Amino acid sequence: MMDLLIELFSEEIPARMQPRARDDLRRLVTEGLVEAGLTYRSAGAFSTPRRLALAVEGLDAQSKPVRDERKGPRTDAPEAAIQGFLRATGLTLDQLERRAEKKGEAFYAVVERPGRPAAEIVAEVLSRTIRDFPWPKSMRWGSGNLRWVRPLHSILCLLTDEAGAQVVPLEVDGIAAGNTTRGHRFMAPDAFAVTGFDDYAARLRRARVMLDPAEREAAIRQEAANLAFARGWEIVPDDGLMTELAGLVEWPVPLMGVIEARFLDLPPEVLQTSMKEHQKFLSARNPATGRIEGYVTVANIETPDHGATILAGNQRVLAARLSDAAFFWDNDLREAKSGMTDWAEGLKAVTFHAKLGSQADRVERIAALAREIAPAVGADPALAEQAAKVAKLDLRSAMVGEFPELQGTMGRYYALEAGLDAAVADAARDHYSPLGPSDAVPSAPVSVAVALADKLDTLTGFWAIDEKPTGSKDPYALRRAALGVIRLVLGNGVRLPLMTPVGETNSELVTAADFPLLVNTLLRHLDLEQPNRLRQAYWAEGSFKRLSDAASIDPYNRYFKHLDGVRAHGDTLLPDLLAFLHDRLKVHLRDQGIRHDVIDAVLAMPGNDDLTLVVARATALNAMLATEDGTNLLQGLKRAANILAQAEAQDGVEYSFGADPKFAETDAERALFAALDAAEPQIAAAVRAEDYPAAMTAIAALRAPIDGFFEAVQVNADNAVLRRNRLNLLHRIREIGRRIAEFGRIEG
Repeated sequence: MMDLLIELFSEEIPARMQPRARDDLRRLVTEGLVEAGLTYRSAGAFSTPRRLALAVEGLDAQSKPVRDERKGPRTDAPEAAIQGFLRATGLTLDQLERRAEKKGEAFYAVVERPGRPAAEIVAEVLSRTIRDFPWPKSMRWGSGNLRWVRPLHSILCLLTDEAGAQVVPLEVDGIAAGNTTRGHRFMAPDAFAVTGFDDYAARLRRARVMLDPAEREAAIRQEAANLAFARGWEIVPDDGLMTELAGLVEWPVPLMGVIEARFLDLPPEVLQTSMKEHQKFLSARNPATGRIEGYVTVANIETPDHGATILAGNQRVLAARLSDAAFFWDNDLREAKSGMTDWAEGLKAVTFHAKLGSQADRVERIAALAREIAPAVGADPALAEQAAKVAKLDLRSAMVGEFPELQGTMGRYYALEAGLDAAVADAARDHYSPLGPSDAVPSAPVSVAVALADKLDTLTGFWAIDEKPTGSKDPYALRRAALGVIRLVLGNGVRLPLMTPVGETNSELVTAADFPLLVNTLLRHLDLEQPNRLRQAYWAEGSFKRLSDAASIDPYNRYFKHLDGVRAHGDTLLPDLLAFLHDRLKVHLRDQGIRHDVIDAVLAMPGNDDLTLVVARATALNAMLATEDGTNLLQGLKRAANILAQAEAQDGVEYSFGADPKFAETDAERALFAALDAAEPQIAAAVRAEDYPAAMTAIAALRAPIDGFFEAVQVNADNAVLRRNRLNLLHRIREIGRRIAEFGRIEG
């Protein structure tokens, strides 16, 4: 067995590319080795800003001999078939074997490949890996043709066994493999030779290089915490920045600095974002004041003055950056205190989408929808509408212009400065949430109303203009918006049927001022129970002619072609969107351990646009099916449905006219009648009360009577009266199950 060590030494690799590069190096090399017939025990990949390294342990010294046999045509086959077989195998006719078989003699191609030494295979695999490495971005340099993320300086490739280490003979674009590497660029720049991975890692450490990125990150985390603790501070958690810092240095030296007093009144989010984005500083918070008062920078070198010069330079740059932030903050505060009217006007010049109007148009739609949603989530309609109208005003602020990631966060500060209600300010901050599966879900009613309105506007708007996600492409993040709707609804127990209008719109009041609400209604609340009412009110040619003839609504004429498109597929717009939401809901529930077929069985029921109701049903049904009674009951319900369906198809009639207990011949039949009579009102009451655990308990009680019925009774009896009565009894079983779910969609 042998050990393999590879190092690709280059100029600085961007920190964001290093994790994937490590994985790609390990995958490409190990897959190539296995494909060539070499097995190995373990493999680990490492990276620093200037190197990618791979250590493979327990590698075969050579590949095993391979004997391949391939059967060809019969010896008396047409010449074209024989020649085709020769071309496919790369052999000549005299190299083929003839073997007797039952139907005659056939040609066989036998290819024996001897084992190859590991060094030969490694050279082949590594050369291919380097030339075809999948960097997101790469470059050429000098006169060579090799592409690499940054200029590649050297290749270290060693195979080590009991006899010692050998350099794998390999050359890529003029770079020959060797056994040397270099340490830290400044503190230990000289080349040195290594004999294996342990020697390599130890010599690198002496040369001021920590090879393992996890070790560098842990060192940064620990020393930063120690520096903060010494001042009575704490480091603001930021795992992403910690990982990035570990990819920027080979020998991490954390240093702590103090923010000047003149900047301490800036919002902590501004300080943290400015320091992170511009200088990759970790923020240090003073728990006593709640303010960010310091920072930790990570140097890549130890200095005689213990980092004083580095800190002084960073302090000057930080002061300049925070001076800009303070300037933006002061200007934005003046606008906020004056009512933010200039920002509101400015949103009219910001296009949201060519077919969906400006950000100002969108704000009007969201405000109208938030007002309608508010009662369903326990929010004050006026506050919800006001919050929606100010939630996106910070998009015009200088601070958000500089730091787009602060949108919403700054909106809260500006709303408070404008003297608005705290619930309105919180909604400005929270309405983008949840942004991802780990993001917190807003719970304040006004915030929930605006967040739902924002995401429903996005979904229905892009659905209406037929800009749906396709495959892996989702340029408008509609999947994220759908998951946001689901988490908002479920996280707050919102009862908001998505296929039913939340509010009513009077068609006689369709004027220029009401146009945003009209668009909102068209795109969000198509009343599928009364489709003709909406068509007559909003889609009739006469209505469009009246609107387009009105001079007062000229600014809205750009919507008419868009609305004509909505009219063309309006009947399927929301059902299709609901199906998309259901797909996201399935993913969400599967992550919580609910079976996909259980979800399908519940979604087939009426009321499937009420996501909270769907989840309550699915959770209770999933729990019941996990029990022995639930599993056996499922078999009984499906058996009843199958027998009934076959009989109805054969007889051409529907057996749904009521089973009569007077025709029951056996105790098992009479017991089933009694059990159904007892269970039906219990299930009906539980379903009306939306107490699905109780409904499941009631239907589970039917397990034994149904099992007993099928064991004792022949449904398709010779007596036509008995057969019809028993089939009608099966209809009762099927329908009682349908009160809860479509059990036929459940597997098993």
